Amino acid sequence: MTQRPEFSMQELRARIAAAGVPIAEARLEMVRKLLSNALAPIRAEDWRAASTLEPAVTFDAGGPSGAAGSQVDATAERRAREAIGPAAASLDGELPYAGIRELGRRFRRREISPVELTQALLERIARLEPKLHAFVTVTADRALADAKAAEAALLQGDPRSLLGIPVAYKDLYATRGIRTTAGSAVLADWVPAEDATCVARLQAAGCVMLGKLITHEFAFGIQFPGHRFPPARNPWNPEHIPGGSSSGSGAALAAGLVAGSLGSDTGGSIRGPAAFSGIVGLKPTYGRCSRAGVVTLSWTLDHTGPMARTVEDCAYILGTLAGHDPGDPASSQAPVGDYLGGLGQGIRGLRVGVPRAYFLEGVQPEVATAFERALGTLRELGASVADVGIPSIWAAPSYMAIMLSEAFAYHERDLRERLNLYGEGLRDKLLAGGLFSGREYVQAQRLRARLQGEMRETLRRLDVLATPTMPSPALPFSVVQDPDLPYPFPKSNTSPFNMAGLPALALPCGFSATGLPLSLQLVGRPFDEATVLRAGHAYEQATEWHRRRPPV
Repeated sequence: MTQRPEFSMQELRARIAAAGVPIAEARLEMVRKLLSNALAPIRAEDWRAASTLEPAVTFDAGGPSGAAGSQVDATAERRAREAIGPAAASLDGELPYAGIRELGRRFRRREISPVELTQALLERIARLEPKLHAFVTVTADRALADAKAAEAALLQGDPRSLLGIPVAYKDLYATRGIRTTAGSAVLADWVPAEDATCVARLQAAGCVMLGKLITHEFAFGIQFPGHRFPPARNPWNPEHIPGGSSSGSGAALAAGLVAGSLGSDTGGSIRGPAAFSGIVGLKPTYGRCSRAGVVTLSWTLDHTGPMARTVEDCAYILGTLAGHDPGDPASSQAPVGDYLGGLGQGIRGLRVGVPRAYFLEGVQPEVATAFERALGTLRELGASVADVGIPSIWAAPSYMAIMLSEAFAYHERDLRERLNLYGEGLRDKLLAGGLFSGREYVQAQRLRARLQGEMRETLRRLDVLATPTMPSPALPFSVVQDPDLPYPFPKSNTSPFNMAGLPALALPCGFSATGLPLSLQLVGRPFDEATVLRAGHAYEQATEWHRRRPPV
């Protein structure tokens, strides 16, 4: 790759004039930096030498060759529970943080009912919501109706594992008869006629819907002061962000307001909130979980997936979400794995690769220390850990050329007709997506194809990759609400795996000196979420990080 001149202000102004997009004069330098970073890998590439490289495509809808697994049945789930071991002995004082398996056990022993749990959580939400702003809409009546239905089903012996489990949905997910805002004034009064597929599947499984959770505006722009929807705050320190864009999901789980949630992840929006909020989040393989009914940010990068407080709870939720959906053109027909069955089986002999170049550069020292300690734990559990290289990883910033181009295409009509309804933190970034050329978009997709191929080839020799999830603990609002900041970090440890479409799990691995969570990221082969979850669960059970609670 060769060095090319940086994207200039003169070139930016010429592109703005050609595209006819009204980017504010005060934001030109921010936009210039945004485009310069995204275009640097594209401009540095010798495209004559890469003449046979084709643009990226999604995974084969049939799944990877040799993919194993099937729908989880009751027998497999029972075996999984036995392998995992006994549930927590007592929940006195810990009821808001109880996991799915423990709640199911207590329901069936009639120690607590879904209605009693729902009432307790609604009271907790009412007490903490003024401080955290996790919810856009609390659906108290719907929650109590769901809980009563679950209670009746339990009395009839219904064995569904998610029956009566309290959840809430990121406000990008369409919910029939309940407003869905995407965190924006543009959709402030939208009431969908149908549920998103993932919502429909969890509701059919007997979940109790407590409400809709705030998201960064259209999953991209954090809300600035004065926005119609205030941003969620981090339960560990309300002066810091809980991550984005699934910010409400991260905050609600960390504060013990829900037992599970759904997030979306275009460049890290499940894993970032999991990292900053001290919870667990899984971005499944592209096409594993349906995007139907979820407001789009970027068609070829968007993923949907579960968020919870433990790896096991993510496995429970994923088992219900996963599977082909004809309503999503990118939905895979790969067999659904047994995500619970491998938990508790250990990781002796597991091969872990550490791509230090790129992923360890620029991380804060306490993040690096926690990560090395996590690698040591994996070794103690019997895994082999070795450094690996991914030659094209430095092309990862071209992700932004893809994401912004697709986001602009999705929003162009509203940007031109109702620009004033977009928040200050978002509008100019979306408009910047109209400044990329078709050639640059295709070249970014070609770089993506190479990166995807290298990662899949690396994982032929390994079972998982391990990296820090984020380069630092949660940032303060005073930093991220700077309108001249194109992006909070110089690079992303999460977006390369959106580019590659690989399953990636974030889980707690320590705390900073100021008491903020730190996070480990584990990445696996396409449609091999089961191995990623097994590795994460083994690490989680060998440590105590997931048992800590924020001072709420």
